[in-house]
Amino acid sequence: MRVLGIDPGLSGAYVLLEDGAPIEWERMPTYMVGKNNRVNTAALASLLRFLYIDKAVIEQVGAMPGQGVTSMFTFGHAVGSVMGVLGALEIPVSSVTPQVWKKAAGVNGKDKDEARSKALQLWPQWRELDKKGAGQAFADAALIARFGS
Repeated sequence: MRVLGIDPGLSGAYVLLEDGAPIEWERMPTYMVGKNNRVNTAALASLLRFLYIDKAVIEQVGAMPGQGVTSMFTFGHAVGSVMGVLGALEIPVSSVTPQVWKKAAGVNGKDKDEARSKALQLWPQWRELDKKGAGQAFADAALIARFGS
């Protein structure tokens, strides 16, 4: 079973698990539009098209207190772009809230780096997790995929 986990933000990532092990991962491809970053949907579709994905699980996100209108629009645009690519590729998609997948993973969510620590316990040979920023995005996406497995 191949399950794709997606941390949908512009600094997010996707991870494809096959039988519970990471086999493909990438940071969210982006490009600049003026001064703003956007998801590069063509690049994302190209990256996912031939991965033979059984299903995808995307983090279900919403507005956070204190987040500005512009940043929320940008984040919503990113999530919608990813959902559009998955739909166009006819990949079955479900969503899960951060609270649900973190609880299932045994992560309480108070420490941003806790998911990376959990992922390192599960996949100690996966060196991409050593990178703080990228490692956090890969860990979140992998744990989201693991939830959907």
